Amino acid sequence: MSAHERSPLAGIAWMAATGINFVAVTAIVKHLGGRIPAAESAFIRFLLGLVFLLPVLGTLRRHEFTRRQLRLFAGRGAAHTLGVMLWFYAMTRITIAEVTAMNYMNPVYVTVGAALLLGEPLPPRRLAAVGAALLGAFIILRPGFRALDPGHFAMIGTAIFFAAGYLQAKRLSDDVPASVVVAMLSITVTIGLGPFALAVWVWPTPVEVAWLFAVAAFATTAHYCMTRAFAAAPLTVTQPVTFLQLVWAMILGAAVFGEPVDGWVVLGGTIIVGSVTFITWREQRARRRVTPGVHEPKGY
Repeated sequence: MSAHERSPLAGIAWMAATGINFVAVTAIVKHLGGRIPAAESAFIRFLLGLVFLLPVLGTLRRHEFTRRQLRLFAGRGAAHTLGVMLWFYAMTRITIAEVTAMNYMNPVYVTVGAALLLGEPLPPRRLAAVGAALLGAFIILRPGFRALDPGHFAMIGTAIFFAAGYLQAKRLSDDVPASVVVAMLSITVTIGLGPFALAVWVWPTPVEVAWLFAVAAFATTAHYCMTRAFAAAPLTVTQPVTFLQLVWAMILGAAVFGEPVDGWVVLGGTIIVGSVTFITWREQRARRRVTPGVHEPKGY
């Protein structure tokens, strides 16, 4: 990247664009509603998204996979398959703002999983940040003060499954090119979703197929913008910008879908983003990279 592109301002701009594209993904899925089952919607989206893998087919064919790598790819694909289905289901049940805010928990689950499964240290300050993030999630859900929808539990499962997939990707990243990791995720998730989609198949209309292709296009663009943001500026600069996605999600939900603005969701989301930003800052100071940014990785 040029000196101009490698700057905090460029990183902020790319991350802002990332949030806009991810909100577009969420809004389109919300717009489609529940006529098409969640598993089928997710399958069609990933199937159509395979077209974006064409530039990396050569790299994919040349790579020689070991049994260990294939096991990790299969495990990651299975985790993301379940996470994606739960995410598509949650979008038909709860508000865009709630989905966005609860998705911020993904990096927190990764931090806990890295400590439990990979032996990563979890010192008191980072543990306190994890506790604060869990408090943020509690504020969003407010169990006992309101009735919880199945969509809320689906989002909890979504973040956990995505975190499990990231931990497996972390183990692959040392000896597999990033393009292969991304491509294999799309392929394995498409295969994993196939049986679930066929079990509940409802023939989509051409308009619905077009919308799901738009989901694939916006998601791919979001990942590209996110990659440019990470290359342009440190995570400590780009991470706070992710809060804008919650702002845009609330505005869009209120203006387009008539969803009420919930101050508790804003408060909980703010606490979670602040906690993840602190965890990221601590890891960068320790010159490690275990916990993903709020937007990384998206399973949709």
